[in-house]
Amino acid sequence: MTLPAYRWRLAPEGYATRRQLRALGLRPGGQEVAAQLERPRRRRRGPLVAYLYRIDTAKPVRPMTPARWAALAKANTARRICPECRRDAGYVIPPSLGMCGSCAAPEEQRAT
Repeated sequence: MTLPAYRWRLAPEGYATRRQLRALGLRPGGQEVAAQLERPRRRRRGPLVAYLYRIDTAKPVRPMTPARWAALAKANTARRICPECRRDAGYVIPPSLGMCGSCAAPEEQRAT
């Protein structure tokens, strides 16, 4: 089965992307993709595609439980700990560096 495709900003009422559903306090809830939006691009590339879900069959977002909040806080804290010096960097360590700024460029820290 092929999906109905609509041009960018021309989708009929009753359809929404995941982000739009989330803004409404909804989630797809296991439903299949109902349609897609296509936004043309330049330079011989294929169009950008956004999948659409039906709003009437979407389900409410599940509420965060205390255990989920605790797990999220623990994960965010782990992203701030430098694996080299084991200190809290005070910010989320970028995956491209893999360590805090002090460990990534120690010679620059000594010069100042």
